[in-house]
Amino acid sequence: MVGVLQKLSVAWRLGRQAVFRPVVQAGWQHVRNSSHFTYYPDTVPESHDETQRLNLFQAINNALDLALATDDSAVIFGEDVGFGGVFRCTIGLQDKFGKDRVFNTPLCEQGIAGFAIGSAVGGATTIAEMQFADYIFPAFDQIVNEAAKYRYRSGNLFNCGKLTIRAPCGAVGHGGLYHSQSPEAYFSHTPGLKVVVPRGPIKAKGLLLSCIRDDNPCIFLEPKVLYRSAVEMVPTSDYTYPLSSADILLEGEDITLLGWGTQVHVLREVAELAREQLNVSCEVIDLVTILPWDQQTVCNSVKKTGRLIVAHEAPVTSGFGAEIAAAVQSECFLHLEAPVERVCGFDTPFPHIFEPFYLPDKWRCLSAVKKMMNY
Repeated sequence: MVGVLQKLSVAWRLGRQAVFRPVVQAGWQHVRNSSHFTYYPDTVPESHDETQRLNLFQAINNALDLALATDDSAVIFGEDVGFGGVFRCTIGLQDKFGKDRVFNTPLCEQGIAGFAIGSAVGGATTIAEMQFADYIFPAFDQIVNEAAKYRYRSGNLFNCGKLTIRAPCGAVGHGGLYHSQSPEAYFSHTPGLKVVVPRGPIKAKGLLLSCIRDDNPCIFLEPKVLYRSAVEMVPTSDYTYPLSSADILLEGEDITLLGWGTQVHVLREVAELAREQLNVSCEVIDLVTILPWDQQTVCNSVKKTGRLIVAHEAPVTSGFGAEIAAAVQSECFLHLEAPVERVCGFDTPFPHIFEPFYLPDKWRCLSAVKKMMNY
């Protein structure tokens, strides 16, 4: 880890002059913050019913509204959800459905998870919110040792399948080490859970409703940087998407680019750069569900292209990309033209000022494309 930190420090020292000199010359009044990705919105078929312009947090709010309206047993609780939560995903729901169905909890993630398990076992459709995914770890024992195993240990006599835990995750540009983490890999090692990460408002609404209505406990991780930056025309109707089904967003012939959440949009731009600069045809896949993941779609793509890059914000060591790489090299070995490449966060705590160097941005991913095509 020390070596990685030293590399980040050197990169910062070498890059800061090139970055800040033109800023100083132009004047600070011209400076604006920019994200590390370009958002690629989804669309729905014209034959679809009425749509409305929603960002990600509004689409999630719409899904929660529908869940409460269509299921009298549904409840929502968590820290500050009564007034809408820090990201406003539950805004207006307590006023509409009452304090007995949408209510605040103490600042105790272990207690939130334990109460949620009991609520689901008691028959309620339970939607619990962890204010940040970084703070889900105090609830880890309740989730992996109780919620995930409840059906198995009772021989299917009891279960807490009507449990969904929502949590904002990932980089946001200024979150630092306690508000930027992506913990999906921790839970991918736990049979009995489903782990889902949406890439935008349309998918988020359908996937969240699928999680809420699924018969297994689900963890729904919401990339917080997309809450307001991701805007799409979202159907107003009640709809769901299948879990454990990856989406092929762009078909290609030379290399497969695989990610989830915000990283999908990074890879979409990488595919354009690779086509323009390298004449390389990339197939872009959104994994959508981390557990259980759609191995067939990924392997079919890799058998066609012969190459795979997996990119995620979480640290590279034991990140979910490692599981994908192992499975692909086992199933697709004779089809591979190069070893599977992972472009991920570094093995350090999530940095603050070094965030631009830590993230698997388009330039790091494009460099990996070049490396694989020249292997």
